[in-house]
Amino acid sequence: MLDGIKRIRSGSGQRVVVGMSGGVDSAVTAALLKEAGYDVIGVTLTLWQDENEDEKAWQDRSCCKVGLARHVAKELDIPHHKVDIQKVFQAEVIDDFCDTYLIGETPNPCVRCNARVKFTQLLLSARELGADYLATGHYSRIRYDVESKRYALLKGIDLNKDQSYFLYRLSQAQLAATLFPLGEMCKEDVYKKAAEMGLPYEEILESQEVCFVTQKDYRAFLSENRPEAKRPGEVVSPSGEVLGQHEGFSFYTVGQRRGLGIAMGERRYVTKLVPALNQVVLGTEDELLCDSFITKDLVWGALGPLKTACAVQARIRHRAEPVAADIIPLETGDPELSDVDVRFHRPERGVTPGQSVVFYQGDEVIGGGTISKHKEIEGDDQKNLIQLKLDQV
Repeated sequence: MLDGIKRIRSGSGQRVVVGMSGGVDSAVTAALLKEAGYDVIGVTLTLWQDENEDEKAWQDRSCCKVGLARHVAKELDIPHHKVDIQKVFQAEVIDDFCDTYLIGETPNPCVRCNARVKFTQLLLSARELGADYLATGHYSRIRYDVESKRYALLKGIDLNKDQSYFLYRLSQAQLAATLFPLGEMCKEDVYKKAAEMGLPYEEILESQEVCFVTQKDYRAFLSENRPEAKRPGEVVSPSGEVLGQHEGFSFYTVGQRRGLGIAMGERRYVTKLVPALNQVVLGTEDELLCDSFITKDLVWGALGPLKTACAVQARIRHRAEPVAADIIPLETGDPELSDVDVRFHRPERGVTPGQSVVFYQGDEVIGGGTISKHKEIEGDDQKNLIQLKLDQV
């Protein structure tokens, strides 16, 4: 497998388009590539513009800081372009975000945005500007597998900043054209480089995960954009006992504990949403556990589509530690279209339909998909749970 860092260290005048958000990571990315001999062009994508954004100081803005990106480009003496793709972002990300909540699932807009909007547009801009590559400030790595003749996505060296979870849906064409200079760096080294450049990095806030949900939570955003989400119904126990009322099941997500509006003697969590019955199901923490689930809309890395069962480390949330699991392709006749049965070695909580699961072997992303449905621990398995917890102590 060839190391992608070799491409980064030998620019030799090749042209690269750098996606510049106005943040410290993309600024350092542009600086490193210029130092490596690349002909660097900065491109800032305007994805979303809140009606009050122009009134805020640049460091408080939630979306791309065009003014700061332009300033950094000037300091680096590189051309800078702004590309407005708000209509595409609305159609591909915001509409999907709202519609996913309406069917009782929890969306992952950053994953969708990277593959379908940001990298798609940056690759298009690169081609229009005659560039050989595109680059971003993500903390991940790319390598080429000589045997499979496919590209592999890997975790960044700085595991605290690793963003491979958000990038797993990048296509082979996108990976082939992409450079991630920060994948081999730790965040503190990026800050040091920014200080050398004179960039006011201490003033730059970390990006929000959902850039278009700014001063409001997603429920307020959803209410404004999909008024039909407000549809009162029953809050019930797993056995069907009515515990109270909700204002709309779309305002809840599996694993939620706060803001339930129901006082009970012990902690209760949202364990399931039942759109067909307009119900929100509350249960105990143990009732959140599941040992297997189905994954749909899969994409595969350097190894290609899964043909037989294999052992992986599965990550079901960005901040979650990957856990041991077996993944088993469901027979559909076409490995490219097959769903996958994911079976944990130990039951996990917080498996949320609509979220992404990413499969790793070591640092390499071998694939991933969208959590479709999961199976709760029931019967004898529930009895064994107590012993399982004792074993984990």
